[in-house]
Amino acid sequence: MLSFKEFCTTKTLVALGLGQFLSLVITSTGFLSSELARRGINAPTSQSFLNYVFLAIVYGSIMLYRKQALKAKWYYYAILSLVDVEANFLVVKAYQYTSITSVMLLDCWSIPSVMVLTWFFLSTKYRFKKIAGVVVCVAGLVMVVFSDVHAGDRSGGSSPHKGDALVIAGATLYAISNVSEEFLVKNADRVELMSLLGFFGAIISAIQISIMEHNEIKSIHWSAGAALPFFGFAVAMFLFYSLVPILLKISGSTMLNLSLLTSDMWAVDWAYYLAFAAVAAGLVVYSGGDKEEDRHCADVVDEDHERSKHFDEEACSGNRSKKTLLGSSKTGDSSKRDLASTSSMETGKASRTRMWEKMYGGSSHN
Repeated sequence: MLSFKEFCTTKTLVALGLGQFLSLVITSTGFLSSELARRGINAPTSQSFLNYVFLAIVYGSIMLYRKQALKAKWYYYAILSLVDVEANFLVVKAYQYTSITSVMLLDCWSIPSVMVLTWFFLSTKYRFKKIAGVVVCVAGLVMVVFSDVHAGDRSGGSSPHKGDALVIAGATLYAISNVSEEFLVKNADRVELMSLLGFFGAIISAIQISIMEHNEIKSIHWSAGAALPFFGFAVAMFLFYSLVPILLKISGSTMLNLSLLTSDMWAVDWAYYLAFAAVAAGLVVYSGGDKEEDRHCADVVDEDHERSKHFDEEACSGNRSKKTLLGSSKTGDSSKRDLASTSSMETGKASRTRMWEKMYGGSSHN
């Protein structure tokens, strides 16, 4: 059994982090597609066309700068581009008929498809636990399809079972595309893969648009509300396509598709997490305000305490002064009474002495 240190290698952490970022990116493309479908824009191939153009321009420029010969036959890239274009077409088209939740959940069909293809073409070995996980995944997929067929009014689409079929077909083509990309990125070159995928993808998309979507493109009212999701979808797809080969080279196509399973969480509960983050941020700000007020109140209380202490000290010193003065006056009064008493005693003594002198003096004279 692997230890925690053996599990938490740099390669594993990079693969996990990159996989979750790609999951978030692919979820954003789902929301943008749903927004375009809500506005009545039904041009799935046109949505992906700009992505292929960006790939051809960016990576084609790098490839021309290198001036290197191709490491794989050009028709491999042409076939891969055809599969990829049709996979994008089917999945994006599915948003016209079913809900974003169903699309995200049914994408898990690509996992058993990838495992079968990698086992057959790349000789990848899978143990019983991984196969059991695939069985559970397929069982969940069947439940989703069954639920959509019997509860079409709750799925958020006009024809849920048709949308589910499109998603499953697109997920199968995605599996073929991912396994082919894994093979090419490990045996050829990432820049070569991206540039020729963009080049042939743009050509195939342009042909398909001219045949199937030219009327749809003409009928689109290009307001900001339509142009921003359209352009944002292309940018998100370009970012996704640019990072996928890196994860494929690190961990393979099975890891990629397993990582994308968390897109279901982002698709279903994204508002909850945003709301939670907003509430948490508000609590932090509110708590910070309480601390400031507490410090201010503490300062005021300390000032009042110092003032009252100062006043008490002044009052005590005043009382002590009054007591001292009162004590001094009492001492003076008692001194005066003592002097008066002593004076009266001396006067009485002198009077008695004179009286005795007269009496005895008179007797001896007679």
